[in-house]
Amino acid sequence: MTADTVSERRRVTTLLAAAAIGVYLLIVVGATTALTEATRACSTWPLCGTDFTDPRVLIAWGHRLAAVLVGVVVLAALVAAWRSSAPRRAKTILLVPFVLYPVQIGMGALAATAGMEWISTLHLLSGMAIFVGLVLALAWTLELDADDSVSTTLDEPTATTPAASTDTDETPTPEPSGPLARARAVGSAYFTLMKPRLMWLLCLVAAAGMALAAGPALDAGVVVRVLGGGVLAIGASGTFNHVLERKKDRKMQRTSDRPLATDRVGVSNALTFGVLLAAASLALFLSVNLLAAALGLCAILFYSVIYTLVLKPNTVQNTVLGGVAGALPALIGWVGVTGKIGVPALALAGVIFLWTPAHFYNLALAYKDDYARGGFPMMPVVRGERVTRRHIVWYLAATLLGASVLTAVTSLGWLYAGATVAFGALFLWMVVRLHREKSEAAAFRAFHASNAYLGALLFAIVVDAILV
Repeated sequence: MTADTVSERRRVTTLLAAAAIGVYLLIVVGATTALTEATRACSTWPLCGTDFTDPRVLIAWGHRLAAVLVGVVVLAALVAAWRSSAPRRAKTILLVPFVLYPVQIGMGALAATAGMEWISTLHLLSGMAIFVGLVLALAWTLELDADDSVSTTLDEPTATTPAASTDTDETPTPEPSGPLARARAVGSAYFTLMKPRLMWLLCLVAAAGMALAAGPALDAGVVVRVLGGGVLAIGASGTFNHVLERKKDRKMQRTSDRPLATDRVGVSNALTFGVLLAAASLALFLSVNLLAAALGLCAILFYSVIYTLVLKPNTVQNTVLGGVAGALPALIGWVGVTGKIGVPALALAGVIFLWTPAHFYNLALAYKDDYARGGFPMMPVVRGERVTRRHIVWYLAATLLGASVLTAVTSLGWLYAGATVAFGALFLWMVVRLHREKSEAAAFRAFHASNAYLGALLFAIVVDAILV
């Protein structure tokens, strides 16, 4: 492949990514209540009122000008792709935005002048179809020059990375001396069993669910009990996961230093610790309401048993189906306030579920050889790296669309819209770089960008909902 071809393809994928994010911006803004109010205040088209002291008029003008600018970018992306060596299927799918974008403009005009709600719904769905077409073209163009082999066995270590050492002549880790040092070491080991790195994000998911349900009337007591129960449930699930995967952990470099893999904590002690955490968690959830406790128990059992024992070691879709565990805190947070499940809670849970593969597949790429040694059928081990990178793009697009649905079913405002667009663009760009560089460093950058996206999104939900 010549340097000119590489340069041309990078230019095309950059334009496609920019066009996709531009269309996504229009979708999110179009779904906000602010634009709905602006349309009512500005019912002419294409020009609008000139009373720029009215913020609704400014919003309407901004949306229409943005549609023009995004249209220019979309057209530039289409022309560049059609004139390039992009795959035929990418060029074909780009007919969707080519045909629908002018239709989209026409529906926007009707929505503004006629005020028919069904036209606004079609307008939004048309924008989503344009976005999907651009993302599919982007994914297919990005993977054109990839040539990854697919691993066919999970039983043997790969040739490029040695298996975890079983040499008995290694220098053992010195035992801490003194009662205080030993107490700290034991405390650290048990704290590690609880998987504390998962806690902040999952607690933020539950907090977002509570904020959506209660808004400014959020009760501090409910927050403390729900988050406390969540922390303990995560700790119990993590502990059971450590117990059940201790033998596989010893085979993997990333996990070989875990407390049960190194026998710093005994199995029976860990099980007792996990049961106590689970009991304390359910007691806190019960003090909120019965449904919250039932969902908390489901979360513990799903992660500890269904994901750890059934999904993770047996199916390449383990990461996708395992997203249920991360989505449940959204429902628990909402139920903790309302006592029942609502549509916004399901929409938020859907965002988390879709985000999980887009997030975790990056880690699976970085630790592909390690997962192969552990015997886990992760996507890059079974299907190859190229397929995994493609799925990251697809699930990222689905996550962004899910976030726009959440906008449509709630009263979230500009902070949320700005967070999902800005951090979604950052996430997408890191994924584009992952396709281009195909390196462990690029996979970690995309992984951290995924964390930044969800963290910013959830923080924006909490602030937006409370300040409504």
